[in-house]
Amino acid sequence: MKHPREYRGLEVVVLGLARSGVAAAKLFHQKGAVVTVNDKKERSACPEADELEALGISVVCGFHPDSLVHPGVSLVVKNPGIPYSVEPIRRAEELGIEVVTEVEVAYQFCEAPIIGITGSNGKTTTTTLIGLMLDADGYSPVVAGNIGRALTEAAPEVTVDNWMVVELSSFQLKGTTSFRPRIAVLLNLYETHLDYHGSMEDYIESKAKLFTNQTAEDTAILNWDDAVCRNLLSTLSAKVFPFSMKEALSFGVYLETSTDNLVYADGHGHIQTILAAKDMGIPGSFNVENALAAAAAAITVGVRLETIAEVLSSFQGVEHRLEFVRELNGVTFYNNSKATNAAASVKSIEAFNQSVVLIAGGLDRGSDYMELLPTFQERVKGVVTLGQTKGKIIHIAELAGISRIQTVDTDKDAADAVSQAVQLAWQMSEPGDIILLSPACASWDMFPSYEARGRMFKESVHNL
Repeated sequence: MKHPREYRGLEVVVLGLARSGVAAAKLFHQKGAVVTVNDKKERSACPEADELEALGISVVCGFHPDSLVHPGVSLVVKNPGIPYSVEPIRRAEELGIEVVTEVEVAYQFCEAPIIGITGSNGKTTTTTLIGLMLDADGYSPVVAGNIGRALTEAAPEVTVDNWMVVELSSFQLKGTTSFRPRIAVLLNLYETHLDYHGSMEDYIESKAKLFTNQTAEDTAILNWDDAVCRNLLSTLSAKVFPFSMKEALSFGVYLETSTDNLVYADGHGHIQTILAAKDMGIPGSFNVENALAAAAAAITVGVRLETIAEVLSSFQGVEHRLEFVRELNGVTFYNNSKATNAAASVKSIEAFNQSVVLIAGGLDRGSDYMELLPTFQERVKGVVTLGQTKGKIIHIAELAGISRIQTVDTDKDAADAVSQAVQLAWQMSEPGDIILLSPACASWDMFPSYEARGRMFKESVHNL
């Protein structure tokens, strides 16, 4: 797309009144565009509308007018979560009008070099770690995107003296055309969000747009253990910096299996220890993987290894990502509400050597959840299910030979349902056990967000 200042006097339609939509609308309005914001939610559910209208921005709530997108519109900026099948976007595509997300808009303003982080799991933890590492070594990072501030709000404020550290979803990346991060980090690729993308191919293509505009001056950080990530190698123009949990690399960062240390190989025969995995502040092999990816990005920037080690040893995790809640009578509770797919739940369960009583279930996106079976057989002693997928989770638990299975009455209020789930899990547990909320599903069947689900869980645990 063109720079937003080039849209002065031209019509721009912004679809969606969430944080990113509001920031994009304000930005285009400041640059002199004629902006219309449209949200299908009723006006009473759009508190931002009054603020935008006070600025002179047109806001239409409650429906998508037939006249919204017409030949006079120059650009459509969509909320990442809005599917491409909705009529305004279909109409824009028919008319040849470019449709982008705020990532593309923000990139046109951003003077700072960008570190973009994406993947099916681990994005927020890795993004947070990179921000902390750069900050601790004086690199003045600004963390934004899917975490923190909207990109279109933060990007115009940064300078060449900053680094922009950006968590990116497949939804956001799908709507980019010229976006080019200096450092691009791809953590992993699992089957998820297929209800939005329609196919695994489209999901992978959307994630891979992170690398599309990179050149030999840029760096692509890839999970060497993920076959789908490695399949992208032939398409990359950037320098490749791999990380691995399984393989000793001549260049890259990896977990040294003989010592269980995180190490850096500089490509010239020198191997330096970063720290021992046991000295990290957060548990779980998947967090070691996140730490390796973050270290690779920090090393590329120039952060000292001792600074990376200090951050990894002191970091206690991000809310809703394998978050310690409390210990009660020898039973330890963890909130992993962000586990919105089966692969994330498998990794969280495998983070513990103790027996796990699992609370799982949520929005049904069509998965059969069979990948949970081996982990259920090896690590899970009891399961409490709730939400649309409760029947599927019960089926896996029964196949695994788990005898302790309970189901929550999902006709209850969401908070009451979570409270009941915690009570049932507590009744199943014994001293030494882990009670883990790791749903393997999105939250939207019962909850407004995974954050709301996690906070209800924590409140219920503290009320025991």
